[in-house]
Amino acid sequence: MPRYFTPEEANAALADVRPLVEQMVERRRELVAAQERQERVAARIGGNGGGIEPSELAELEEDVRVAAEGIAECISHIQRLGAQVKDLDAGLIDFPALRRGEEVLLCWHLGEDEIGYWHGLEDGFAGRRPLPLE
Repeated sequence: MPRYFTPEEANAALADVRPLVEQMVERRRELVAAQERQERVAARIGGNGGGIEPSELAELEEDVRVAAEGIAECISHIQRLGAQVKDLDAGLIDFPALRRGEEVLLCWHLGEDEIGYWHGLEDGFAGRRPLPLE
């Protein structure tokens, strides 16, 4: 059963969630960069080998692994706090809440000072409405 937050509780949780989201977004950038480097090396190998050192391949694989594990750890911590990760690149996070007995989501993304919006389960970010939940 999910934990339901009031807007005040969700805003208080941002003290713990925000640094995890910052870390998650940074690890995501690192992962994308490492995967792009990996693709460039794979293209060189596909051409004629391009003089790639085995250690370079191993380093690239390690960079991808470390970044992916870092993302997974951040997501796990955020979920344990009761929040839901919706977008890794934007740092979009939802907190389950109740509005007139119906489940809704309090919506926040990295760069916002506090939670000021909510939306229905099917509405997503585009359907955000300003708080209060009334």
